[in-house]
Amino acid sequence: MKIRDIAIIGIMSAILVAVQVALGFLPNIELVSLLIIIFTLVFGRKALFIIYVFVAVEGFLYGIGLWWINYLYVWTILFIIVTVFRKQRSPYFWAIISGFYGLVFGALCSIPNLFLSGIGSAVSYWLAGIPFDILHGVGNFVVVLLLFHPLYYIMNRINH
Repeated sequence: MKIRDIAIIGIMSAILVAVQVALGFLPNIELVSLLIIIFTLVFGRKALFIIYVFVAVEGFLYGIGLWWINYLYVWTILFIIVTVFRKQRSPYFWAIISGFYGLVFGALCSIPNLFLSGIGSAVSYWLAGIPFDILHGVGNFVVVLLLFHPLYYIMNRINH
């Protein structure tokens, strides 16, 4: 890995942390999903390093909890989805993917509860969060629709 790659990983991870903290006061309105989509499309496998540095810093900032375990696999799943469809460049396509991902985010985050507390706990956790998942999905859809093209263009310029 080159010094430039390490610098990009550090800067992009810092951007993820900064936008997550800056928008933390809004309920489930976030840019992390959009940025992970763009980072995966532009930087390929390096996006995994960006994701895990982001998750590590989040753990240092907020402490390691069950939510942190979720972050380890939830963002990796998004990376895998983007990698499968990496040839797509339509903001509508990515808005639908991101919106759907926001809708299922709570279900994905309930998986550890399944193993720790049983199916009742996991289902309760997921059902209680559905209103937030709906907001998350709608927010992701709108954010990606509005910002995909300009941010993708900027990141491509940085990468070349």
